[in-house]
Amino acid sequence: MDFRRTYRAAAVSYADLVSRLPVDSDVTFGEWSLRSLVGHTVSSAIRQVPEALAAPPAEIAVDSPEGYWALARSAPASLIESARAASDEDALSTGKQLGDDPAATVGELIGRATSVLAAAGDDDLVATPVGGMRVRDWLPTRTLELVVHGLDAAGAAGVPFEPPAAAVAETAALLAKVAAVVGDGPAVVRALTGRGPLPQGFSVVV
Repeated sequence: MDFRRTYRAAAVSYADLVSRLPVDSDVTFGEWSLRSLVGHTVSSAIRQVPEALAAPPAEIAVDSPEGYWALARSAPASLIESARAASDEDALSTGKQLGDDPAATVGELIGRATSVLAAAGDDDLVATPVGGMRVRDWLPTRTLELVVHGLDAAGAAGVPFEPPAAAVAETAALLAKVAAVVGDGPAVVRALTGRGPLPQGFSVVV
């Protein structure tokens, strides 16, 4: 699979998960309700795709998927806190906008996103919070959002969920690259080969 088909497969799989989630139950993930978690995922990984492609920047600021995630590790704490507050607000707002049939709304948004992507070139630029990126570098970061937050939601709700193998492989490879870029590569290699545990709460992304 190429990165576009991998993204679409992850999105379709996520839509199926949403159809099986008790979105309006009292299930929570951290400080987010399940609906807000779905709202965050939909906003960051699906709804924004047409928006990002509609207003391309003039130049590239980040030239790799791992660079996108690595930047957060070096950002000032005040900027991270501000971004989290905005994300919380957006998650709540988007969650409400999903309406009474979130799965149907997600399906419609996926249709729009994949239609726009089909007309975009691999090297076309998209506007992101960290600056301009190529489509081929940015889209895997959206697949990661679908896989990681899909697993978050499924785990919180106790609902079975197995993302497409290609999407899991792409996400795992990207996370490994992030680990290498930020200096955690050796620790991850040791953990993946049974040669040492990772610290409690370890994460390569903020």
